Amino acid sequence: MKTWFSQRHALPPAICAVFLAAATIAAAEDNALTDKENADGWVLLFDGKTHAGWMTSSEKPSKTPVEEGAINPHKCGGYMLVHEKTWGDFVLALDFKISPGCNSGIFIRTSSLTPRPGKDVGFNGIEVAIDDAKGAGYHDTGALYDLVQPTKNAMKPAGEWNHIEITCDKGRIEVVLNGEKVTAADLDEFKEKFKRPDGSAHKFDVAYKDHPREGYIGLQDHGKPCWFKNIKLRPLGKEEGAK
Repeated sequence: MKTWFSQRHALPPAICAVFLAAATIAAAEDNALTDKENADGWVLLFDGKTHAGWMTSSEKPSKTPVEEGAINPHKCGGYMLVHEKTWGDFVLALDFKISPGCNSGIFIRTSSLTPRPGKDVGFNGIEVAIDDAKGAGYHDTGALYDLVQPTKNAMKPAGEWNHIEITCDKGRIEVVLNGEKVTAADLDEFKEKFKRPDGSAHKFDVAYKDHPREGYIGLQDHGKPCWFKNIKLRPLGKEEGAK
């Protein structure tokens, strides 16, 4: 039985649908934290409008403007765009899309922005590869570049947005791409320079069990445009976040 209030004040179905749609749009707003994310301790690393909090790996401002709410490292003026603070254990979540033929990557735990002699600054960190390729090899999307292959290539075609989550928890690194866990690694198993745990060779003169477990997050410029938005990080454990 309807009450007087429900008869006189209940909203018509069409208006209810409008309110529901508006609420959905608000929850999905780009480059902003939801109430739940704020409550869960997420930190927004990119405001969607400016390079605030970001610099090139040569510590200079980017030459590339923010484009339609996304940050593009291509031709930024450095090897990568780098968030200005360092992070240890965390979950990093972001959306990205690439141009055809793009070769890029997300760097984590980049210990220094000063390249070692004869090496680019990428050797100071660990790269989660992003490439316009269909394979699932050591250099394909979702791989820890030249270290660990993804189980599959879960990336959408060039021009479409992808969602990626990267977890760094002590020696454990995991990559979830478009809802699928594609890569898992235990850095404690990388005990020798130039060797993977199975004895096969990789290119880095680093025993990753000894690699610093704190560093910069970077977005690589490797020759073609690519775009990143909704860049969010949740510190893990006792970590307060940034330094």
